[in-house]
Amino acid sequence: MMRQHRLKAAALCALCGSLFLLAGFPGSAAFGQEAETTPTTDEQIAALESGVASAALAGHNAWMLTSTALVLFMTAPGLAMFYSGLVRKKNVLSVMMQCVFLMGMMTVVWALYGYSLAFGGDGAYIGNGEYLFMQNVQRTWDEEAGEPHTPEFSPELPLLTHMLFQGMFFIITPALICGAFAERMKFSAMALFLLLWGTIVYCPLCHWVWDGGILGFVPTGEEGHGWAGGALDFAGGTVVHISSGVSALICALVIGKRLGWGNEPMPPHNLTYTALGAAMLWVGWFGFNAGSELLSDGLTSSAFAVTHFSAAAGAVAWPVVEWLMRGKPTVLGACSGAVAGLVCITPAAGFVNPMPALLMGAAAGVVCYFACTWLKNSLKYDDSLDAFGVHGVGGTLGALLTGVFATRVAWNIDGANPLGLIEGGTRVLIGQIVAVAVTWVFAAVVSFILLKLIDLTIGLRVTQDQEIQGLDLTQHGEEGYIAL
Repeated sequence: MMRQHRLKAAALCALCGSLFLLAGFPGSAAFGQEAETTPTTDEQIAALESGVASAALAGHNAWMLTSTALVLFMTAPGLAMFYSGLVRKKNVLSVMMQCVFLMGMMTVVWALYGYSLAFGGDGAYIGNGEYLFMQNVQRTWDEEAGEPHTPEFSPELPLLTHMLFQGMFFIITPALICGAFAERMKFSAMALFLLLWGTIVYCPLCHWVWDGGILGFVPTGEEGHGWAGGALDFAGGTVVHISSGVSALICALVIGKRLGWGNEPMPPHNLTYTALGAAMLWVGWFGFNAGSELLSDGLTSSAFAVTHFSAAAGAVAWPVVEWLMRGKPTVLGACSGAVAGLVCITPAAGFVNPMPALLMGAAAGVVCYFACTWLKNSLKYDDSLDAFGVHGVGGTLGALLTGVFATRVAWNIDGANPLGLIEGGTRVLIGQIVAVAVTWVFAAVVSFILLKLIDLTIGLRVTQDQEIQGLDLTQHGEEGYIAL
């Protein structure tokens, strides 16, 4: 035993001696070379700070590029599989095509002018031409400094990364609307409507909320355009879910019910697809919410945690209600509840703590269940895949509950002033109510006008024979399933 202690002591001394030599202590030699002039303490500190800053920049950018890929993953395969499993098998490819085509079309629009309209300038209502055709976004050469220069959205994030990340939101938001008119809208009408919708609804709304416009949050005592102090929307409660959900409801009302709806069964043709798609959405949503911090720090972890907790609570609450109401919990209920929980927490992800997130997810599971069953049956509108019941209702609930549970413990965004009702503040809740009302009215009115104009020109709906035959064959000349 004594010998072992001696060996350990000798090894420790040798290690310390090696580190002493390698450290370049003044007057010592390392690796047989004479030590050169030792940097001053200030120089050492500056070098260390530079290294830390470079590492931080690399870390932030790596997380944001990962989040960008995760959000794209939500549209296809995530949403594509989730939606395609819910339709009848004669329409499975039409839903997948809508998602994949929108990944391409909306990206082109975003590159040409969408990003500029959403994030250009500092006007109250719409962006300017600052980033048209990707000017002032790409990596450029700083001739005076003689080195590459990347315009930055923040000191930690290249503007090109921000453009890509936000572009993925521009893709998935109109794709969500497709669930309302599935199995009956012309492909050409879908493409034209969502191109115009992205330009006229999404881009201004994005600018209003996230680029200092009329719905952007204004800290107390500061100047800004925000009505009633603006709203807190961390990752898209108003911009993404309310806008798409309300527009989906208008689509369902204007285009009308599917042939046979209410009179003949229309069960999902492949719930396996839907379950896998829901799981993909759950994973991708971490990039959607936690990525919206636009950095990788403690708040990112908080947004990540509350996203998961809310989804988990929703995945339990919805099937439990089914169990109580109908006697059996369903796979579709668990999947729908998880998505409802994710939708609800989206506006609040950076502003609430984990335990309120559980409450929000559970509330979303219950409320969205009744919106997709009792409310839809009572009002008799055919929202094919419940885009309004989950995204419109869940997004509205989440935006309002943000005004209740927002806390300075999560993000002290307004100094010493309380945020949500839980802290005794009312200002944030008022701003949330105003933002919800504006988003509802704006999305509904513009969507209605666009749909009517398209119906008068090229028509919205396929013919009765085409609908009976299925959109896979009549719109795309393909079949998802071929009998051998």
